[in-house]
Amino acid sequence: MTKKPLILVTNDDGITAPGIRALIDVMKDLGDVLVVAPDSPQSATGHAITINNTLYLNKVSKPNAAVTEYSCSGTPVDSVKFAVVEILKRKPDLLVSGINHGSNSSINVIYSGTMSAAVEGGIEGIPSVGFSLLDYDWNADFEQVKPFVKKIALEVLQKGVPDGTVLNVNFPKLKQKDIKGIRICRQAKAIWQEKFDKRSTPQGKDYYWLTGEFVNLEHGEDTDEWALQNGYVSVVPVQFDMTAHHAIPQLNTWNL
Repeated sequence: MTKKPLILVTNDDGITAPGIRALIDVMKDLGDVLVVAPDSPQSATGHAITINNTLYLNKVSKPNAAVTEYSCSGTPVDSVKFAVVEILKRKPDLLVSGINHGSNSSINVIYSGTMSAAVEGGIEGIPSVGFSLLDYDWNADFEQVKPFVKKIALEVLQKGVPDGTVLNVNFPKLKQKDIKGIRICRQAKAIWQEKFDKRSTPQGKDYYWLTGEFVNLEHGEDTDEWALQNGYVSVVPVQFDMTAHHAIPQLNTWNL
């Protein structure tokens, strides 16, 4: 009898978020599922880990439940580490993170807790995918993207991912029938033009909210931003070796 794939599910919006519930629903049909996710929202935590505070892990699934679930008091990356080091007896066949409430395309991948969880999986040698939907509403309609999640997950289970990479998948906010297909893309060059919204408490103490405007600096038809704006699912292979290999020859000309 063929052993079912073991699938680890996590996210950064917290274990109760509708996005992760949708992801769990899809993964239950593909294999044996373990969920380890933050107990509260951890958006934009990047690849942070907890080293100066205690960590707590709580089993939140009911006895004999179809899916075993744990909440973690730390970050998305902490959650992955807990799953791999403390809970699982063997390496998962797949790690999926998300479905994030909001896009993680372009430069947003740097800040994303969703994608950092996937990257941590990749570092551990687990084929890993981060899924995000371009809809920030807590009640976003994730049903529309479930077939695409399943299709991509099955491909990864069957074929793996290229060495040293994880996949960053972003969905446009469209009905399933209006999504034109899936495109393999590169990360668009974009920036956040940021500012701090300065306010004052009733006692006169200043405080700040970070705000900003997302600016796409290019419009090539091979980018994730173009795909999303034109009705496609974008799939970007992301590498976690951050060496700028193209810069090494130039640096070797320096008088060091």
